[in-house]
Amino acid sequence: MKKSSNAVLIVLAFIAIYVIWGSTYFLNKIAVSELPPFMLAATRFITAGILAFIIAKIAGLDVKISKEQFKNVSIAGFLFLTLGNGFVVWALKYVDSGFAALEISAQPLVVLLLLRILEGKKIKLMSFIGVFLGIVGIYLLVSQQSLMDQGNSALGIGVIFLCMTSWAYASIFVSKAELPKNFFVNSAYQMLMGGVFLLIFSLFAGEEWVVPMQWSGQVQIAMLALILFGSIVAFTSFNYLLRVVSPEKVATSTYVNPIIALFLGWFLLDEYVSMQSIIAAMILLTGVYFINTKKTIMIFSRFTNKIDKKYHDKL
Repeated sequence: MKKSSNAVLIVLAFIAIYVIWGSTYFLNKIAVSELPPFMLAATRFITAGILAFIIAKIAGLDVKISKEQFKNVSIAGFLFLTLGNGFVVWALKYVDSGFAALEISAQPLVVLLLLRILEGKKIKLMSFIGVFLGIVGIYLLVSQQSLMDQGNSALGIGVIFLCMTSWAYASIFVSKAELPKNFFVNSAYQMLMGGVFLLIFSLFAGEEWVVPMQWSGQVQIAMLALILFGSIVAFTSFNYLLRVVSPEKVATSTYVNPIIALFLGWFLLDEYVSMQSIIAAMILLTGVYFINTKKTIMIFSRFTNKIDKKYHDKL
């Protein structure tokens, strides 16, 4: 029964990070059109963190943590939410939501390279193919002249890459760091600390804060969805998955996120999706598949088997 319930929980958690996070690009794009980016992200995560602590207390969860755990959740909150998310919101002022999701879909490639650099993990043949396809897909995506003609789009692209790298490193970090055992409490601390760092960035940037009563109706709805679903539900699911499955498997959310983000951006925000972007997406997501799959292409396995057979025959 325990294995069965865990399996169900894992499936639901994957659905949350696949579908809900795919819609957050659209929701953030709506909100950032009216609100300052760091103020938006800080409000989202501080509110979500406080609500998560209230829920934890009501549920009778122990929210006490050690100094080491507090240090680690602060680092994780900064890498995941301050850099990894807050600056994506800032970049959405200069690039479309669907484009941002497509660029971030290369995250498994970055995770793989970081594992190679930091831990010496060997890159297998299939992963090499995935890395090559990923690089081609990214090049096709960012080299579009229509994109380069947009003001500050290159800056937005560069910032998103920094965010993606920060998120990828954080995924590896939390898989080994000493963190609160309860993943809900862990998420609450990360959201609160990530929000506090974003608040500091907002103050240094001189952003003008606007009270919720002055927001438009659609921004209020978008923010509510970001707090309840994008933060509490999806981010808690994400932290849970990082503790029970590998970082590479968690990174497969990038298969679905860009598709949902592209559709919502095109259908609801009238964002233009070029044929080159579609081709880039297909190549990039194929590369992500090659990076994550444990299967081998039959032609390669047959080829290597023939070589082995000839070698043994000669012996």
